[in-house]
Amino acid sequence: MNYLDEIRAYLPPTEEEKAEREIVLEACLRDGDSILTRANSLYHMTSSGFVMDPELKNVLMVYHNIYRSWAWTGGHCDGDGDLLAVALREAQEETGAEDLRPLSRGMASLDILTVENHYKRGAYVPAHLHINASYILISEDTRHLRAKPDENSGVAWIPVEQLDERCSEPDILLIYKKLIERAKNMKESTNGKV
Repeated sequence: MNYLDEIRAYLPPTEEEKAEREIVLEACLRDGDSILTRANSLYHMTSSGFVMDPELKNVLMVYHNIYRSWAWTGGHCDGDGDLLAVALREAQEETGAEDLRPLSRGMASLDILTVENHYKRGAYVPAHLHINASYILISEDTRHLRAKPDENSGVAWIPVEQLDERCSEPDILLIYKKLIERAKNMKESTNGKV
């Protein structure tokens, strides 16, 4: 599905997310496909995979080199308008997991995230915004896991009850908790099938 159609189809469950979705739609309509690339230096689309086991008790996370925290997988769209495909590709690239599948084909969350200025591969990156589509992905892989050294220095299954102590980004931790609840609701709506 095209990114604009998917954003239009996303039904935010909270008033806050409804407001953010409207801002995102305005930006997409104003800027067109440039929003899919980093050439739009003020804000651009990213897509994340929140990878859980089928029982929804553990999250597959990477130790992010820039943020120095255990984090979800994800990355820039770099021109690709298929947000789910981006989330799946980034999760596989960053973890090595080979059995990834979406819990639902629709996005689980749409958030506007602030990115502080930083250096990446020796180049300065100014502060900007990520318009991030989140997907809940399912995996059971333990055999193929490996770090992606240019982005992370570790890959591990982390019990959901340990996220508070393992993740040092309080704003992102709130999104993780939201995604865990949404994953449980999705699983319940499918009679426990993942």
